[in-house]
Amino acid sequence: MKTALRWTARAAAAVLLAIVLFVVVCAAYVLAGWFGHARVSGSIFGLPVQAPVTIARDDRGIPHITAANDHDLIFAQGYVEGSDRLFQMDLLRRVMLGELAAIFGPAALEHDERERDVPVRAIAQTQWEHLDPQSRASFIAFSDGVNAAMQREPLPVEFRILAYRPRPWTPQDSLAVAMATVLDLTDDWNDIAPRDAAYRRGGERLYDRLFPFTDPCYNAPVLGGLAHIAAGPRCKRSALSVLQSMSDRRIPVGSNEWAAGGAQTLDGHALLANDPHLGLHMPGVWYLVDLRSPDLHVAGATLPGSPGVVLGHNERVAWAATNGTVTSLSAYLPPKHLDPNGWQAETFAVRFRPDVTAPYYRTRDLFGARTKGGRFVLVRWDAYAHPDSPVTTFTQLSRAGSVGDALKALARYPGPTQNFALADSAGNVAYALAGDIPDDPVRARWFHPSTDLVRRYAAIPFARLPKIAPSRNAIVWTANNKMYAAGTAVPSPQFANPYRAYRIAQLLRARRAYDVAYFAAMQLDVLSLPERELARDAEIPWDGLMRGDSTTATIVQRLRVRLTAGKPGRLPAVLNNPGAIRPAARSARVAAIPWRDAGADPVEHALAALHINILNGVTLPGNGDAFTVHMQSPGASQSFRAVWDAGNWDAGGIIIPQGESGEPGSGHYTDQAAAWIAGRLWPLPFSSAAVARATQHTLTLLPK
Repeated sequence: MKTALRWTARAAAAVLLAIVLFVVVCAAYVLAGWFGHARVSGSIFGLPVQAPVTIARDDRGIPHITAANDHDLIFAQGYVEGSDRLFQMDLLRRVMLGELAAIFGPAALEHDERERDVPVRAIAQTQWEHLDPQSRASFIAFSDGVNAAMQREPLPVEFRILAYRPRPWTPQDSLAVAMATVLDLTDDWNDIAPRDAAYRRGGERLYDRLFPFTDPCYNAPVLGGLAHIAAGPRCKRSALSVLQSMSDRRIPVGSNEWAAGGAQTLDGHALLANDPHLGLHMPGVWYLVDLRSPDLHVAGATLPGSPGVVLGHNERVAWAATNGTVTSLSAYLPPKHLDPNGWQAETFAVRFRPDVTAPYYRTRDLFGARTKGGRFVLVRWDAYAHPDSPVTTFTQLSRAGSVGDALKALARYPGPTQNFALADSAGNVAYALAGDIPDDPVRARWFHPSTDLVRRYAAIPFARLPKIAPSRNAIVWTANNKMYAAGTAVPSPQFANPYRAYRIAQLLRARRAYDVAYFAAMQLDVLSLPERELARDAEIPWDGLMRGDSTTATIVQRLRVRLTAGKPGRLPAVLNNPGAIRPAARSARVAAIPWRDAGADPVEHALAALHINILNGVTLPGNGDAFTVHMQSPGASQSFRAVWDAGNWDAGGIIIPQGESGEPGSGHYTDQAAAWIAGRLWPLPFSSAAVARATQHTLTLLPK
């Protein structure tokens, strides 16, 4: 018995030791990824470059890449993005291709099945086949750079936690991840579904009440100019009208932009400001980069996984964009009998489970999709029927020599439809709406009957879309609002509320001449025009500022949320009971806390869904909301703030909410958060002298 007990004790001790060793080894493996980070100095030999490439990292860890040719430049860009953002890139690739279940198991299968409604893999492949040889070469060089980083740099901690390695990167993967923003900015069948329900329940009368085209009291169309912009709304209306305009339940994914020609600025240079509003997460949406070769010099923000620069400037031209909020596609109720040859099977890999197969309907110019409510519809969308990548247009913008050149590039831009503001070193600014918009009379307000499937709606030619010609005297602005005054109508189911645009126009009208500091201050403005009206009608004394130290801001926001609450596609209850406003205002006053706390926005990593919170970013205190120029709303915010001084590029700048790197041990994971919260505009060195002064580390890539 004693011998048996001793043996059992020794066995238990051995098992315990094995468990401890296993935990220690696993912890060491994960911690190696946590504290490890990609190289930023020294030399790396044996790479497929034709000449040495220099990667200078500035005080934020932003790479300034100098190469002897374009191939090596884009290879190096792939290398740094693969070094800094590899897990984010792989996760986004899996999101877009519907492959999350292969890593996260059965819990992610429903997401994957929904994502495959849009055949992103097939779209990316067709886009690849349509690319010109020069663009193909860039995508190949970028992919080679990413794969070189995979082989030579430490594996990011997320792969260690989830116990898998990413597969090699391909050019089609870059095209697929670029589709993420396309889908985010497209008004799709899920957006149409509640509008369709309202139309079928109450016709156009109910539809117009639930989904007002715009708020006429605050219309601020760029084509109308600044002359009609006043200090307040241009009409008086009841609190009910204000609430009806504020009951838009769409996620506030949009943007702000404005620009002023050289004749309107203090230094005679054109100025341009841009702050796109997108989802808030770790790492952030954008990756900042500066690219230089003998034929190209461009800097700004790109989407991780994509070559080039999406929004930024070269040596002569800067460009900015906001979502057009226009009709993008046509959706139809299906006929009783679908073409049996249109069905095809998709297979899903599921970790820890057998593969799963599901049917999808796709023909040459239509695909089937299910709304979140489970309704099956057919979709006709030019991005599916005639896939062309928008990356090509951004490559052309990067090489534009003037605003005129940029407009020529935008004439061929496929979408998603954007309002583009342009500025050049000659002092000119311009505006253009660009992208494919079907000339569909239904305007995506509801689902077409199946009998309309025989009709085709051609895209509106670029020449007919709203624009403002290049001029040193021009002042332009957009914020996802209705951009035309009269005579140039553009199909849209519902533009974004015009409050941000109106406030931007007010601030532009308030000055005779502008500088970088004034444009940067405008991006921090927190005056909420409609909520100020609501407070007035609810007899709440308030200046309308959604400042962090304001408890009244919290009270008014609570009041708005309570009064506009309700099911999508149904009128807020208060519109049938006006007497509820003041009692609701009294209850909203209870235990109010400062808006910095009430409106605080956590910045979570994707693994927070698994209760792994150590990778989360710095929480942003409440400051502004969905109706202010400084947009910050639950789960979304300004994704960068940029102001460019055209021709004096070192004088402007750009900042992102958290940090450049996706690696916690790099020192640049959240190092911009404090400056972001403080409202700082951080210069992005562009001239050789400015880059040299800012350089903290230098890495050289050397050929074989």
